[in-house]
Amino acid sequence: MKKLFLALGMTCALSASAQNFNGYIVKLKPGFESLVNTNMADAQVRKLSFGTFAVVKQNFEGLVQDPAVEYVEKNWIINLNDFSAPQHNDASLTENRDEQFSKQWGLMNDGRNSSGWFSRGKAGEDINATAAWNVETGDRDLVVAVIDTGVDYTHADLKANTWKNEGEIAGNGIDDDGNGFVDDVYGYDFANKDGDPMDGHSHGTHCAGVIGARHNGTGIMGVMANVKIMSIKFLSDSGSGETIDAISSIDYAVANGAKILSNSWGGGEYSEALKESIQNARDKGVLFVAAAGNSSADNDARPTYPANYDVENVITVGAMDGKGNRSSFSNYGQDTVHVFAPGSNILSTVPGDRYKKMSGTSMATPMVSGVLGLLLSKEEGLTFSQIKERIYSTSVPNAGLITKAKSGRIEAYRLLNNIQN
Repeated sequence: MKKLFLALGMTCALSASAQNFNGYIVKLKPGFESLVNTNMADAQVRKLSFGTFAVVKQNFEGLVQDPAVEYVEKNWIINLNDFSAPQHNDASLTENRDEQFSKQWGLMNDGRNSSGWFSRGKAGEDINATAAWNVETGDRDLVVAVIDTGVDYTHADLKANTWKNEGEIAGNGIDDDGNGFVDDVYGYDFANKDGDPMDGHSHGTHCAGVIGARHNGTGIMGVMANVKIMSIKFLSDSGSGETIDAISSIDYAVANGAKILSNSWGGGEYSEALKESIQNARDKGVLFVAAAGNSSADNDARPTYPANYDVENVITVGAMDGKGNRSSFSNYGQDTVHVFAPGSNILSTVPGDRYKKMSGTSMATPMVSGVLGLLLSKEEGLTFSQIKERIYSTSVPNAGLITKAKSGRIEAYRLLNNIQN
């Protein structure tokens, strides 16, 4: 059975009911779109760039053999029910507008800022951001889409780096640019079917800050000082979402110019429609960065999707701690996880000009999205295979990680300068 999960903060775990789905996704073959009007009275139609889909409430089992139908699958939903551990909500961070870079061990680990309750971290086990920034700080024209619970695009640390649809006029109820979406100024909310992807949860805003919190002397610093963050919401403020909306989110991001898709969610069984949406992104030259998952599981033996889709543009990320070891919650896989990045106790932005620490492959994923954003800002025309080979050959082969992924810890300075092992 297929279920999506969000790889969420402080080893946040999601629960999805084993029989929780909302209708069926039907993909129609080209030329048969009219079937929706004649045979599926209750259908909701999604005309995406790579095909026409209908979401129906009843089980039209007869359509499986219909020559007009390519396939039928369940439209699974998720529910965020339980957290395996509480998130950090330090009052000194939520109100403090001073520079917090010294607490961002993932960018610069001095051993003290990455320590746990009972032990110190290890200095130097980070992405080496400060050295990388001497080479590249990003590109104001590079668009990275955060596909998640939305983004607080008004946050003081994010608003200067927020993507804006210049062809759309906010609040007039008109699709000014003719892209099929009304008032999509900062992105789109597929959970609520409107043009305002504001985050009422916090997870998406946290991921966005890891990628591109502005280097403005206050708050935190993102991996990229310069970037355009596209806000896309398919998970509601209560943490639920549907497969069809995840697919629509990917399609929107690709159609509107994103070059990197950051996806801190995943899991469950294989979905042809979701894979096709990623393949469509591949065909348009778009990277798909995915969280490996927070189940302490071997993805080689038990696939997690979308992380395990064998598509050229997918880069799957595991989480490491401040000692350079695999975070205890992180999934792994020597064949199916591409690289590790800092993911334990990561400080970043949350809605309302606040900051929190969260842990998860959710946090490691935007870390890698940001590093790859630096690479694409510096070098144009790299193929997916070239990008992956660059990751493999320049990552630090930590003893605790090298057997858990295709490479070790991502290292931004080495990646940008192609300094190989």
